[in-house]
Amino acid sequence: MPRLKGALSIVCTTRIGIKRIAYAGVIATSLLISCRNKQPEQSTPSTDTVTTKTYIPGSYGYDLQELRGYHPDLVELSDRNGKAKIIILPGYQARVMTSTASGDIGQSFGWVNHKLIASGDSMPHMHAFGGEERFWLGPEGGQFSIYFRQGVPFTYDNWQVPKEIDTERFSLVNASPSEAKFEKDMHFENYSGNALELRVNRNIRLLSPGALDSLLGVSVPESIEKVGFETENIITNTGQGAWTKKTGMLSVWILSMMNASDNTTVVIPYADGNEKQLGKIVTDDYFGKVPSDRLAVGNGLILFKADGNYRSKIGVSPKRAKPFVGSYDAVNGVLTIAMFTLHQDGEYVNSKWEVQKDPFTGDAINSYNDGPVNGTQMGKLYEIESSSPAAALKAGESLTHFHRTIHLKGDKAELSRISEKLLGAPIDRITGGLAR
Repeated sequence: MPRLKGALSIVCTTRIGIKRIAYAGVIATSLLISCRNKQPEQSTPSTDTVTTKTYIPGSYGYDLQELRGYHPDLVELSDRNGKAKIIILPGYQARVMTSTASGDIGQSFGWVNHKLIASGDSMPHMHAFGGEERFWLGPEGGQFSIYFRQGVPFTYDNWQVPKEIDTERFSLVNASPSEAKFEKDMHFENYSGNALELRVNRNIRLLSPGALDSLLGVSVPESIEKVGFETENIITNTGQGAWTKKTGMLSVWILSMMNASDNTTVVIPYADGNEKQLGKIVTDDYFGKVPSDRLAVGNGLILFKADGNYRSKIGVSPKRAKPFVGSYDAVNGVLTIAMFTLHQDGEYVNSKWEVQKDPFTGDAINSYNDGPVNGTQMGKLYEIESSSPAAALKAGESLTHFHRTIHLKGDKAELSRISEKLLGAPIDRITGGLAR
């Protein structure tokens, strides 16, 4: 990004007042920079001491003000009218923390773990900071896992998210009001003891209303509040050797943590057909069999209850998957669409926690619903996840995986029209398809 000539005065807000700091040659205003604040309480309204505005928890403005205090290099992308916005944290692997379709006072769609962020605590296994879309790599389990050290049993005590995709920073390459580009070099040794060198490039773009219409294949009415963004995730083999079935291959794994409501349903269209040719429709036993009142399968649709009240997970293979899934939050009237790169004939990594007979027969799509375990839980959230195929890359070769997230909020009849066209089901079928 080009530097500005001269000095620029930047206003930094704290809980005790305002400082003005003169910076010579600072980066352009696509970066939102603020002073480090006192640790916030999760349930306390957030006050902007410059504008004297107070935002309630659950609003985008609240998340923005709180995150600014701990991440002075926070990047915000915004449309011209300030309605569609997203927050990106370079310190959390260029994670999209949240978005809004109606400005600072609007609903914040991403789940953010303010308590953990404020604590500054170092956590075992992983740091569940939250975030509406984060970058991970697969496989999680198996002989080519990068989450288990060589030779250890596949148990939770031994599971560790690598620091490169948990706590380490991605470098900002450049940014504009609607796009930001990041980069990170990584090194791993997988469960089989093979070294993997790579560079990750993560390019994040706010999507225009015209782009949203084109992607959805419908004209979204002006009355509908809307926000959409895409991430272009590129992994490049920077090592000397090829990634193969013998050495192990990595895959891009995108996970979206979103706020659950007591009446949220994930909708996954699937390809109907012979089970001998396409395999089973859904994997529903990651954490034990999903109860029948929380999962319905039939007529080309998988409906999965995502209320944040029962820990469960499902997966869909590339042969059954389609390049989009959705969810509907009936409490807040929000239709969410996720769209991503899909190769139906591709080989996807298997992340089961065991030495596998076939480590390249994994899922292309997953959805997770959080819930209490031993009296505690991560939060009131659910996830929509997409993966790339296993990256069979020679030295210097790259793989690119796109993931797009779109939120639409407004008139139920208009949202139903969009849902029926894209997902194959009107809103009433989504909300009525599971026992409540």
